[in-house]
Amino acid sequence: MEAFLTSAGLVTLGEIGDKTQLLALMLAARFRRPWIIVLGILCATLLNHTLAGLLGGWIRTTLSPDVLRWVLGGAFIAMGVWVLVPDKLDDTGEQENASAPKNAWTVFLVTLTTFFLAEMGDKTQLATVGLAAHFDSLTGVIAGTTLGMLIADVPAVWLGHTAAHKMPLKLIRGIAALFFVGIGVWVLWFGVGKPEAPVASSLHTPAAHALTSWQPLLQASVLYIQT
Repeated sequence: MEAFLTSAGLVTLGEIGDKTQLLALMLAARFRRPWIIVLGILCATLLNHTLAGLLGGWIRTTLSPDVLRWVLGGAFIAMGVWVLVPDKLDDTGEQENASAPKNAWTVFLVTLTTFFLAEMGDKTQLATVGLAAHFDSLTGVIAGTTLGMLIADVPAVWLGHTAAHKMPLKLIRGIAALFFVGIGVWVLWFGVGKPEAPVASSLHTPAAHALTSWQPLLQASVLYIQT
């Protein structure tokens, strides 16, 4: 339980204001399928954090930083170009019911892919590696980090879904495209971070320091649950 609570608290604090929150908001505003997007976030987080916990950063150490930078940067720029292409549903709302299964599957795959890529080399993935190495409970760490992601990102999904009804679709597409291209350029320019000492870099953040001050409360909660 300690691994679960610590992981959930650390990731929730670390994700506030992170690019994945903005990504959740943009996807919800663009596709207007909040439940499908939340499901995609859940699956992407479980997959990414399970890989991080089991493999201990194998993906980042196998691919050189330069290769990883170009792969991720190019993927986000391509996504930015793709979202500019209008949907049939943007112009003909009557086809929504007939096209729902196909579009729902597309939205799920887009969300799964973009969130999985966004977490590659991110501080949350690095924190998962460090937490899995620190605690003797891989399941608790993965469950905690996944819950932390959902706590931070689900409100952003609903905010984007609500705001989408008040914004023109062309404006939403334009903002989403700029956002994705911006992430791609940022990754190409700055890279995905240093591979050295992932545990130290991920746990010495403002969020981690804030969580440290809550440690007595977390420990008390663990003792209460155990008794």
